[in-house]
Amino acid sequence: MIYYKLTSSIYTLELGPMENFVYLIHDHVSATAAVIDPAWNVTEVIKFAKEKSLEISDIILTHTHYDHINGLPIILAAYPMANIRLSSAEAKFWRQTMNNFVLHQDNEIFHLGNTAITALHTPGHTPGSTCYYLNNQLITGDTLFVSGCGRCDLDGGDPEQLYHSLQRIKTTLPSHTEIFPGHYYGKTPTATLAELVQNNPYLRFNNVKDFVHFRTYG
Repeated sequence: MIYYKLTSSIYTLELGPMENFVYLIHDHVSATAAVIDPAWNVTEVIKFAKEKSLEISDIILTHTHYDHINGLPIILAAYPMANIRLSSAEAKFWRQTMNNFVLHQDNEIFHLGNTAITALHTPGHTPGSTCYYLNNQLITGDTLFVSGCGRCDLDGGDPEQLYHSLQRIKTTLPSHTEIFPGHYYGKTPTATLAELVQNNPYLRFNNVKDFVHFRTYG
């Protein structure tokens, strides 16, 4: 799948046994690319980038659960100078350090070539979970799926934080924002925020208590 939007394209590869989406953002001007959450058969990602004549300059992490980062060593072996971008809160949670870490704060804007990307700190699935907004598109990792949202029963999970993160997405981003989730958990691989507000049960709550009960016991 390919989605053309202004300065960049997002390519989607479905990889691994957990229906992961690994994304590749292609900046049109610089011919550089960023890999989002490299996991499972990332040799396919590298092959795809080479076929498109793209240089992977950045690796962007929505969070650091194993099923989203297990291909990181392979990507780094192929592109050792690539930046590894994640939130400072997630780096603290992960307790890893690498020379090429670039840590971001909430609402911080960085660039892939000419493409501006905003890091939105959306804790709940993990303490440092982050969504990335560019060109009316939002890459959500495990914070938000087309038909669901992230688990909160794993280490670092917090359903109250997740409620507030989802409310932030719901109330502050344009309704035509296209959502690119971390897994193929829904009838379609992607959908607009307006469609999710209408159809995703986790976006229908207006108070934290009911959301927490539904996320925990529903």
